[in-house]
Amino acid sequence: MLFLKSTTVTKAPGIYDVDIAAKPPGKTFGVFLATDPDNAPADVLAQLAALGFKQTYSGGYTHKDRGKVLDLHFQKAGTDLFEGWKADELEANMAAITALFSGIGITIAPRVMSLAEAYA
Repeated sequence: MLFLKSTTVTKAPGIYDVDIAAKPPGKTFGVFLATDPDNAPADVLAQLAALGFKQTYSGGYTHKDRGKVLDLHFQKAGTDLFEGWKADELEANMAAITALFSGIGITIAPRVMSLAEAYA
């Protein structure tokens, strides 16, 4: 779940926040979205699917400011060990993710999760 300060401000229509993160050692990234369930970013979700990302989690909650939030997690399998991404897949997938989100005005900052966060 992404930490949201507020549900009154969106980064793009229907999107409160985006996190591009990988479990250590940081070769295979997931896309984590906090969205407005009443104004779903259908185009972004369709584009993620077209890029090969599969939804792995969906969970809704009510934010402390009473706004509704739907957390969505997406992963894309690679061809490396345990469906990880090889170097060329990492480069291509990150370029595609960057293009997708920059096209709607969101700058992404990929990160590697801490061990505690990754396996909580």
